[in-house]
Amino acid sequence: MMSRAWRRAVYRQSVDMRLNDVFGPKAWRCLLALSVLGAPLVAAPAVSPERTFSVVVYNVENLHDVDGIALYEDYQPSEYTPAHLAVKAGNIAKVLARVDGGAGPAVIVFNEIELDQTPESTVGDYDRWLESLANKPLAQVLATQPLPAALAGAPAEAWLLKACADAGLNGYHVVVTDERPNAHADGHGQAIRNVVFSRFPVRAVKTSPLLNARAILEVTLDVDGTPFTVLANHWKSGASDVATEDTRRQNARVLRARIATLLSADPRADVLIAGDLNSQYNQRQRYRAMGATAINDILGSQGNELALRGKDRDLYNLWFELPSDQRGSDIFHEEWGTLMHLIVTRGLYDQRGIQYVDGSFSVLKFPGLNADVFGRPVRWSRGRAPAGFSDHFPLYARFRAVPAAEVSDKWMPLVRPSRTDEGPAEPLPVQTAAVDLFSAALDPDGLAPECDLRDGTYTGRVFRLDAPARVDERGYVTVEVRGATYDVFTHDKDLRPRIRAQAQQGRVRFYGELGQYRGQWQFVLQGKEWLR
Repeated sequence: MMSRAWRRAVYRQSVDMRLNDVFGPKAWRCLLALSVLGAPLVAAPAVSPERTFSVVVYNVENLHDVDGIALYEDYQPSEYTPAHLAVKAGNIAKVLARVDGGAGPAVIVFNEIELDQTPESTVGDYDRWLESLANKPLAQVLATQPLPAALAGAPAEAWLLKACADAGLNGYHVVVTDERPNAHADGHGQAIRNVVFSRFPVRAVKTSPLLNARAILEVTLDVDGTPFTVLANHWKSGASDVATEDTRRQNARVLRARIATLLSADPRADVLIAGDLNSQYNQRQRYRAMGATAINDILGSQGNELALRGKDRDLYNLWFELPSDQRGSDIFHEEWGTLMHLIVTRGLYDQRGIQYVDGSFSVLKFPGLNADVFGRPVRWSRGRAPAGFSDHFPLYARFRAVPAAEVSDKWMPLVRPSRTDEGPAEPLPVQTAAVDLFSAALDPDGLAPECDLRDGTYTGRVFRLDAPARVDERGYVTVEVRGATYDVFTHDKDLRPRIRAQAQQGRVRFYGELGQYRGQWQFVLQGKEWLR
């Protein structure tokens, strides 16, 4: 596992050397303090390109195109514009550009890319398409009014590829499922799908439909002459819902059957399961009322690393590479979840073909970028000033092509192998203690006049405020900050009367986290100590 000193070094590099990349020169001049406290920084170290490569899986929270046709209400033209797409795709690329010293992952598995509702406009030659846009950055292309028909119809993955190219991440092949716009068995429309970007040549592609979920995208890559199969998944939503677990069980059976086919042909095939399974790594322990769970009981995901050397267990979930108190990449009801997964077959532990790099698994959370002051994901927020990333952190792991000189029948050596079959039953709570946050809080009056709190730079940051306040016609407490009006909100119902009492006196003194809710800017008090 990574040392504390190494994490500090990465932190210093990310703050001291990459601030312009993250915030832009103007925003960095405005920023007086960078609040990056919360969960420790876990980043991916640079790796040798000769024999090692990285895989990232990223649920990007509904990246849609701008052809004006969408199944989700939030992505209709009145709510979602080319400017929104430019920010969203650009932010995703910023995160990916933090991987492997700026080189980016060799393979990226994306969840929640829009299933193009106008497939007749799909880009046929991505290299030529990128070349046609090479002279303009993404934001400038999407600022064209109106967009030419050929661009307006381009699918979301094409725009994401352009954003990656702008960030210096090139050489990707784009692979999508063969799904067409239709309806699931439950009547809901098929709105999103799985997509894979790969710098390795693609040998084969297969789509396996799932019940009321996104089809599995199976991509077999050629890595130094060795087949490496990636199974991109996004199962039925509702991890804690007993009623929907039956659908996930069906999803798991389809995946399990496909894995069985691959392993029957080669018991040590190099196969990686990646994506949002809408299941916790410890689903069986966390939700005991589920009965047989999709991920643990049917798929066979488990945490005993040495068991891969036997015959009974052929899958290992990389979540077990981290200490139990660091397992989390999404949040629901103030508890950390592990809906995203990277699960490996035993073939990735032998001394031939492709091999997992022991201990390389991590959650890509970058304070000041895609992680807020508490280490939580900075969610995508549309509104008038779009900002944010996703409600999921990406997951990262490294792999290597075993050189011919090292090939043997032995299993790869492990430093500290996981021997735990199951995870703890209790969920991991989100920690929002404010102890060092207030000392790093920003004073809005201390920012330069040209700084715009609503340009996305300050979203998720904590401010120290002493501002004129009132209770408006909606019954909400609002404050005036730098000439603009903001709502004041807290989830703590006992705290709300105290805030209102101060507002009725004409002024509120508090610490607030800047954000948006349904397009309205607000400061959020996360606890009683946030009211001064």
